[in-house]
Amino acid sequence: MKYKGNPDYKHDSESCIGVLITNLGTPDAPTPAALRTYLAEFLSDPRVIEVPKIIWWFILHGIILRTRPKKSAEAYEKIWTKNGSPLLDISIKQVDEIKAEIEKQYPGNIKIELAMRYGNPSIESGLEKLRKANASRILIFPLYPQYSAATTASTFDEVANVLKTWRWVPALRMINHYHDNPDYIDALANSIERHWQSNSKPEKLIFSFHGMPQHYIDAGDPYFCECQKSARLVAEKLQLKKNEWLVTFQSRFGPRQWLQPYTDITLKELAKNGIKHVQIICPGFSADCLETIEEIDMQNRGFFKEAGGETFSYIPALNNNNEHIQTLSNIIMTQCQGWNEDHKGLDRRKERAVQLGAKT
Repeated sequence: MKYKGNPDYKHDSESCIGVLITNLGTPDAPTPAALRTYLAEFLSDPRVIEVPKIIWWFILHGIILRTRPKKSAEAYEKIWTKNGSPLLDISIKQVDEIKAEIEKQYPGNIKIELAMRYGNPSIESGLEKLRKANASRILIFPLYPQYSAATTASTFDEVANVLKTWRWVPALRMINHYHDNPDYIDALANSIERHWQSNSKPEKLIFSFHGMPQHYIDAGDPYFCECQKSARLVAEKLQLKKNEWLVTFQSRFGPRQWLQPYTDITLKELAKNGIKHVQIICPGFSADCLETIEEIDMQNRGFFKEAGGETFSYIPALNNNNEHIQTLSNIIMTQCQGWNEDHKGLDRRKERAVQLGAKT
């Protein structure tokens, strides 16, 4: 096997710390062709669909990829902006602002790149940029506050697939979750309180998280527990009573049972039971995307009002607000502790080169 190296590498070269910030992904365009490419990659991931490969291949290529791309493209068309995909646009802004924040404390020491687990920019392209920047230590930061094998572990799988082709594998760290990080909880609570200032307090505050098949949780995935903890900590911060908030799960797919209660069914039931004013926040999404803008703020708004509800509002994701950027930057800097200390003296590889008599 031919491993990737750097033919221009010099042993007295300065190295840096690399940070790869990732999110789930997005199609390149709101078209059936682009969605077919994106969904083929996404739904072929065995971490996402835990079905025997041969069986799933026929279902995916024989049914799903023949019908779903057109429907998904129509949904993406509703949210597409002049800057393209909202998720990608917001992610680029997040990374740019995180870079600026970290540069204040560690100028030139930390190189940060953005990647998507599916679609572009790819994890391979992000890691390749860090390799060319001579990153000898790399921190992987998936922007999923709550861990799941279908998201966080899948990111690790792809990182490993890329790194196993490199000649010099860097020291590696990965942030598995930050669901109970105090700054993250404060940022969520503060965003809700700001929303209340202009929209008043609702009868029910709903924390809607992305759904997950129930059997994943039964197999030991901590996702459900981490979602519950995030919501509870925010509710406690807001001093909410038990009857003022609840946790639901959205975006289910396929015939199997998923985590309950379901967001859409819950909204219909609340409206039928006389609840007139609800607000929804989606703490598992670090940036607004199809699942928050189209599914929650459009589809589920309609479900609630059609069932008799009156006032519905979606509280935006933290996106690139100042508190969120500071939170993410602090997490990165904390995880890079020790690595940063190496940059206060000679880089270890340069020091070794000096010992060997290389030119410095």
